[in-house]
Formats: sequence, structure tokens, C-alpha cells
Amino acid sequence: MRDINLKATQCFEAVARLGTVTQAARELEVSPSAVSQQISRLEAQLGAKLFRREKRRLVLTLEGDRLFQTATQAFGAIRNAGGAVSRQHNAHTIAIRVSPSFGVRWLGPRIADFAAQHPEWNIRIDATPDFSAFTTEAIDIDLRYGLGGWSGLSVAPLMNDLVLPLIHPAYGAQLRAPTADLATQLADAQLIDSVKSLYRWDLWLAANRIELGDIAYPFRFDRSSMSIELAKQAGGVALDSATLCLPELLRGELAPLSCEPPVIDFAAYWLACPPHHLNRRPVRLFAEWLSNACRAHEQKVRAFLAAQGCVFQTMEGAELIGVHPNRSAAPARMRPG
Repeated sequence: MRDINLKATQCFEAVARLGTVTQAARELEVSPSAVSQQISRLEAQLGAKLFRREKRRLVLTLEGDRLFQTATQAFGAIRNAGGAVSRQHNAHTIAIRVSPSFGVRWLGPRIADFAAQHPEWNIRIDATPDFSAFTTEAIDIDLRYGLGGWSGLSVAPLMNDLVLPLIHPAYGAQLRAPTADLATQLADAQLIDSVKSLYRWDLWLAANRIELGDIAYPFRFDRSSMSIELAKQAGGVALDSATLCLPELLRGELAPLSCEPPVIDFAAYWLACPPHHLNRRPVRLFAEWLSNACRAHEQKVRAFLAAQGCVFQTMEGAELIGVHPNRSAAPARMRPG
């Protein structure tokens, strides 16, 4: 059989995806009769009916559905690649993907500053736990929470996570009223578990030789932003990121439960992209702005915690991998935050 007719296949895919010949013709900027002719030509070439008509609706046949599944993936990839190519020639567009909690709690409140410096730019931000497939998606850079070390990409550290038990001051006073013993306070507390954090309660308790027996987590969240919000409402103790909640700490809405155990300190927020993406001026300027903003923010968090009497325990990626034996330094997908 001759190679499949691409123009006819494009018309078929548009009709199958949009549901009508009229809508497909409008998208393809041709006449409905031209679309119908192309589909008839494709059916003749393949020797199979691709649609059947049911009550004035076009419904895919079994053969048509099989072709559509492959064709729509192929044309979708082409459309995405075309968008990436066209964006390469648009000096005023940047597409960013970001881990959800980092995007909501850190990048979101600051992106207006960057936008004000570049008012002519178009900025798109996707906050999602899914790491970018740079070869098929129109994404310039990905800002990820994780261990770093992702092969095939340019990876730059942005900011460390500074993790410790965080509480609303009123809830902290309630826990401290009967006892000054930290272990007893935690035994009486509602523990909030951030299930996708790299450093969780079981590791922290073991490192500080605190035994609580069977640990119960009345609250478990897959977003640090939700754990932090509940702790701010005096709903429990969150072992979470001071890096992500400096405003609440400065306003007194959150506070360390105790500064005796050290703050866990490790590189956790990264910029990742294919190396050639950094050749684009918007990407390079955004990366520079981001690096400077992250550095300044981390210094403020460290200064605040130090003023509370906290000390820091630095952990390297290899140490974190050691306490997470099922995690590799270069996972296929980066972890959401």
C-alpha cells in the first residue's frame, strides 16, 4: 500500500476529535465538502469505512477508532512541537512548569515582580506534579522539588528546604502547658503528615530518638501548602518547610514547636531544562532573576530561624537517598512539592 495520505488523515483526525465535518472544516480553514472528499479518499485507500452515521451523528467504526488513537497522538505531538518551534522565535514568551506548593506559596506571590520588569512578555505557568516531557511539550523550564541530579538536563539548585515542626503559637502554648518535654508534647499532638516530602515524621523522630509508639496521622496531605495551612489554623503540628511559609512565621501565625532539634537543611528546589533552552534570552533572564530571588529569600528564612535560636543540620542528597532506599538520584519523574 502507498504511504497514507497525510492531508486526508489530518481531515479524518479533526472530524473524529471535534465530532462534526463542519467544525473540522472551520479548524482546517477549508470547506466541509473538501473535508468529506478527503475522508472518502482515505477510506478508499485503506479499504475500510472509518465512520458510520447514527441519528445525524458521525460515529467511529472499530477501524476508525484504531486509526484515530494513533493519528491524534501523532498530530498532537506535531502541534506541541510546532508551538515549541514558534516560541523559539518569539523573544517575549516563556512557559514555566512548577511543583504545586512551590508555585502557590513561593513563585505565585513573586512573579508580579518579574512581570513588572518585563511588561511586554507573555508568561505562562503550569503548577503540576508532572515533570515536563521537554521533547514533546512546549515548556521552557521546570522548577522542581526533589533530589536533583536528573540526567540529560541542565540542573541548577535554587534553594534549600529548611524543615522543622511548625505550629500555631496558641496550639504550641497548649502543648507546652502540661510539660516542657518535647516527646510528651508530640505524643499529645495532632501530627500533620506531608506524604510527598523528602523528610517526614518517621525519619525526624528516629533521628531525634523520640519514640511515640504507633504513630497516628489524623491528617495526611500530598501538598505542603495544605499541611502548612492546617498548622496555621491550629489544627496540629506540621513537619514542613519554613522555606515555604516565611510570611506566616514573620506574622506570628506559625512558629517552631522547638528549636532544640536542629533544622533539617538540604537542597530541594531546582531549575531544570534542556541545556539549549538557556540560549533563549527570556529563559536566561528569568533564571537569573529566579536565582537571585531564591538566594535572598533563603537568607531571610535562615536569619529568622537563627534569631529564634535554631541550629541547622545539613543533609546531602546521598544521605537523603540513604534514608529513602527506594528512591534513586535520577528518578524518571521529579517529585511534587
